[in-house]
Amino acid sequence: MVRNPQPGAPNPPAAHLHVDLAWSSVRPDLLRQPICHQLLRHWLLSLQPELAPRQRSRAYSLGVTITDDATMAALNQTWRHGHGATDVLAFASGQDGPWLAPGPGEPLELGDIVITWETAERQAGASGWSVAQELAWLLSHGLLHLLGWDHPDDASLAAMLERQILLLEATGQTTIQDRAKVWSLPGNPFANHQST
Repeated sequence: MVRNPQPGAPNPPAAHLHVDLAWSSVRPDLLRQPICHQLLRHWLLSLQPELAPRQRSRAYSLGVTITDDATMAALNQTWRHGHGATDVLAFASGQDGPWLAPGPGEPLELGDIVITWETAERQAGASGWSVAQELAWLLSHGLLHLLGWDHPDDASLAAMLERQILLLEATGQTTIQDRAKVWSLPGNPFANHQST
């Protein structure tokens, strides 16, 4: 039985995994920090078997910022040389060199995810799901980027989107019906997202 998506938190993962989350949001009413934290914990735990050995850990540290389109456009221009606001940017700690093993008792630093709520709100309206679902969708996309996933071509984008759907289904943030929406959105539903 598929649960209806709820803005509430998913069931906590069975095994222990610690996430040190640096949180900043201009719209905490759209995605609350405890829910974001629980989603990340659940997803990181479920992704453990797929991660490279140097990425497997029982403790992670990352930042999540929910901002507006103007701030996102400035970040996109400065760091990605893009124009305008993209929906999500991921700044991975391991993207410019080898992952650094944390010291004893230290979390593995993943990097930062930045999401614009204004673009998320527009995309949610266009796709017919809630802003909370869209923010969770973008959060999962950003997390996969932090862990090394990328989509330079259609095949890798399809694989990444399918993995996102599985993450959201596992935490009750989407339904089987929503899965069909992802693959049937008109035009280019990911036009606001650029490969990082």
